[in-house]
Amino acid sequence: MQKKFYITTAIPYVNASPHIGHALEFVLTDTIARYHHLLGEETCLLSGADENSLKNVQAAAKEKMPIQEFIDKNAKKFQELAKKLSVKIDIFQRGSDKINHFLSSQKLWQLCATKGDIYQKKYRGLYCVGCETFYPSDELNEKGECFEHPGRKLEEVSEKNYFFKLSKYQKQLINIISKDELRIYPDFRKKEVLSFLKKPLLDISISRTNERAKNWGVPVPDDNTQRIYVWFDADNIYQSGVGFGWNKKLYQKWWPADVHVIGKGIIRFHAIYWIAFLLSAGLLLPKSLFVHGYLTIEGKKMSKTLGNVIDPFTLINKYGTDAVRYYLLREIPPFNDGDYSESRMKELYSSDLANELGNIVMRITTLAEKDGLIILTENRSIYSKQQEELFGTFQFNIILEQIWEDIKSINKQINDFEPWNKTSGERKEFLIQVLQKLHLIGQQLFPFIPSTAEKIMHSTQGTISKIAPLFPRLK
Repeated sequence: MQKKFYITTAIPYVNASPHIGHALEFVLTDTIARYHHLLGEETCLLSGADENSLKNVQAAAKEKMPIQEFIDKNAKKFQELAKKLSVKIDIFQRGSDKINHFLSSQKLWQLCATKGDIYQKKYRGLYCVGCETFYPSDELNEKGECFEHPGRKLEEVSEKNYFFKLSKYQKQLINIISKDELRIYPDFRKKEVLSFLKKPLLDISISRTNERAKNWGVPVPDDNTQRIYVWFDADNIYQSGVGFGWNKKLYQKWWPADVHVIGKGIIRFHAIYWIAFLLSAGLLLPKSLFVHGYLTIEGKKMSKTLGNVIDPFTLINKYGTDAVRYYLLREIPPFNDGDYSESRMKELYSSDLANELGNIVMRITTLAEKDGLIILTENRSIYSKQQEELFGTFQFNIILEQIWEDIKSINKQINDFEPWNKTSGERKEFLIQVLQKLHLIGQQLFPFIPSTAEKIMHSTQGTISKIAPLFPRLK
């Protein structure tokens, strides 16, 4: 029976157009999915749109657009970005799907309610629309602001809501995470979660009034005055997209998720809230969380105020899909914050992609075409044991460094041998060996820069013909 592998991106808010941080997560997730596909596994990559958040409602009002029209426009942009990045999304589940998703989230609610974990009470607190959550005063900075959104004033909210008994699951959560029943990568993020769990957990609000929600979102079952809280609803997209509540066979095929790929700012919602909801409902837990860092721009935090938000579409149009993928995977560390620099982008494009990789393939295929070579490729293991382990811990930058060391080594062999100064007979065996090595490199690069990898693999087997420049000179 074919092994299954189910992976998800975080579910982005669609209150604005996607930025380069979204591109990073798309590419990371797609690389993992492609690797598992190479292993012969049946893979499913899910993404979607978090469409029921208050920030979406407020953004639509600001644009003076109907909410549905507004989120339709922005959700489409995220799908377009994935396509531009060669990210193969198998399921794109939208939060405004009133058939499957609404039904699924209401079922999750009912399961938690049946367990006795949902109750009503009046509440007054400070709400961060950016995070879509209430914060106690001890989790705010010295100015009384959310650490994720400094400079943004919190809303003081007073209303009667439904609450979830998060406190009930504190010990169980500690046990699950400590024993790696939910594996968190990297390990220091696991320690952060366990440190947070040392403090008493407070029960959390999981609904808002129709008035504050502007009658938008998933209705609370049996209460037409309330809408389900965004994090209860949005995390459930991981399940609703694969059939929970509407297609039992599909759900059993794919759930639980093997990996949730998320940014560091939402780890609490995934490692604590989401897991507690599933425990309450009696459902299987995801197997792991891969938590990546943030992107800075030229050493500074991305900010509309600073005017340094990078449009990924502009970047792709300028450098090409695979060049952008390569930069994000090679230059941005998987677990810590990384920086986008225009000068570094140009440097990597010219040195690594155009000169080292592109030049070597063009030089060798040119000579091989001249000599009329026909190459039969051999089936062999693509990655070393170490590289397989690195894939398992999402350290793509190190794998790419190793591949590029091999590329540099082949370039040195070519320069030392000088095949262009040899006769066809003298260089035949050398060219065959190099073409076989390049074919292997093409295979190795497939999860990272798929279009380029396919061109390399195609050009280095069968009857060899000169390949066009893989990375043309920048204009």
